[in-house]
Amino acid sequence: MKKSLLCLITLTLIFLGNETCFGQTNLKKETITDLSKTPNYVFGVKDEDGFKSALSVYDTFIENGVEIENFEIVMKGPVVKTMMKESELEKYFEKYKGIVRVSICSVAMKRLGVSKEQLFPGLDVVETYTIRVLQLQALGYNSISY
Repeated sequence: MKKSLLCLITLTLIFLGNETCFGQTNLKKETITDLSKTPNYVFGVKDEDGFKSALSVYDTFIENGVEIENFEIVMKGPVVKTMMKESELEKYFEKYKGIVRVSICSVAMKRLGVSKEQLFPGLDVVETYTIRVLQLQALGYNSISY
């Protein structure tokens, strides 16, 4: 029940706002308390908007005092090609480096012809998107995919 409530709250945040709105979201005290009970989060994303939305949720949590132990974004699909050195997303991610873990699906990399050397620093390559998300769920992470 707790996981369902947390996922519902997170989904609501994601779908009701855009990047600018997230930075201005004030969470209710009860919401902050509930979210802090399970402070591990994984977001599965396949496009740039999903990546930026997940980072916006992170910002909202921090701004509202939600306890976070681990926050990970697992990427698959076309977004993998945008995670290259000197890309717009490398600059965008700079403030989160070392704080938010970003895992890249090795299967997507292979399909898209992206090598580990082409990725910007601070990204972790994982076996597969699905296995990584399932692994984190097994460890009790709250998870969401978009």
